[in-house]
This record gives sequence, structure tokens and C-alpha cells, in this order.
Amino acid sequence: MPGTRNSGLLALGGIALAAVLAVLGHLEVSDDLNPWSLTVSDFAVSDRGGVIDTAMAVLAAATVVLLPALRRAGAGRLAGTLLVAWSAGLLAAAVVPTNEPGLPMDTAAYLHRYASVVAFLALPVAGWLLARPLGGRAAGWLRGLALTSLLLAAAMVWSAYPGDRLLIGLAERVLILAEVALLAVVAAALAGRRVGGVAVPRGWEHRPLAEVAREVTPARGA
Repeated sequence: MPGTRNSGLLALGGIALAAVLAVLGHLEVSDDLNPWSLTVSDFAVSDRGGVIDTAMAVLAAATVVLLPALRRAGAGRLAGTLLVAWSAGLLAAAVVPTNEPGLPMDTAAYLHRYASVVAFLALPVAGWLLARPLGGRAAGWLRGLALTSLLLAAAMVWSAYPGDRLLIGLAERVLILAEVALLAVVAAALAGRRVGGVAVPRGWEHRPLAEVAREVTPARGA
């Protein structure tokens, strides 16, 4: 369906823009900030309303763009709800800042932390649930990235508490990379659901084009 493909392409553009903005946000901050031991939020709070916060908002918007297309693709209500939770968590984390590095956490910082936790956990579970309706090669990627994301989230929790924040910045950035990749796989799967202008039924994505054409073309004389 044209709407499904366009939604996937638009979301891919938003994901790419968010990635570029996040990289720029790291380049613009003070050299005193260590990306291995400080989180992305620690970088963002030094530039409130800057490009990292904008990147989070763009990523949330790209996710929302996918929701109608995913419903048309057969995604369940729970997967959609989890994607909404991911988007809402990103927006809340972008709007409500954490504390400056080294300062005690206040109410806003706790809200920021738990909004981030909701987002980080909701997306991989949604990705796992979307593997079946999207099917094809995307299913394997989604399941693999979902499991990877959950393992990385566990590593980040360990670092934040018993690990005394050991390499927490590295753990978070690898986690973000895995989750953004998961979201990109969802968008790419929706963007590729057409062959020659014809919507491709599930399970046909990897069949030879000539074979697909014979099955979707009416028999002569019918």
C-alpha cells in the first residue's frame, strides 16, 4: 500500500536525521565530558534544548509516523501501545532534564530517569512482537535486536547500581544504537512492502519477481 511504504520512508528519514543530530550534539559539548562514563542525558543537560533533545523528539515523531502503517500490516494493540510508551518516554526525557553530573538527583532527574527506563524497555518488547506480523528477513533481525537490547539494558542497570556506573556511558550508547537499529528495521520492512507498485503479501518478500508476477497477474482470457 502506498501509505505504508511512504510511512516507512518518512520514518527512515526521521531516524537518519535523529542519528545525525545526536552525533552533532556529542561534538559540540565540552571536552571535559567523558562519553564512556557519562550518559547521553549528561551531555544533553549541558545544552538544554539543543540538538540531542531535538534528536530525541525527532525519533519519537518518526515512531508515531509508523503506527498507522503497522496497524495495516497486522500489528497487535500491545505492540502499538509499547511504541507509544517508547515515544512518550523519549519526549518526557527530552523535555524534563536530568541533573548536572555530580549533583544529587532531584524530582525532575528521577522523572527523566524512569521515563528513559520505560522507553528503553518498551521498544525491544515491541520489536519482538512485531517480528511475526512483519515477517520475512525482518523477523530475524527484530528478534535478534530485541534480545540484544534487553541484555544491554540489563548491563546498564548493573552499571548504574552495583557496578558504580562503570562504563555506563558506553553501555547506554551501544543500547541506543541497537534500539535505533531495531526501529530502522521496522521502518525499512514497511518501506519495502511493494514490488512493482503491487502490495506484497507476507511471505513473498524473497520469492523471485517473475514468480510473484505470475501469481498476481490475471490469467489471460479470464
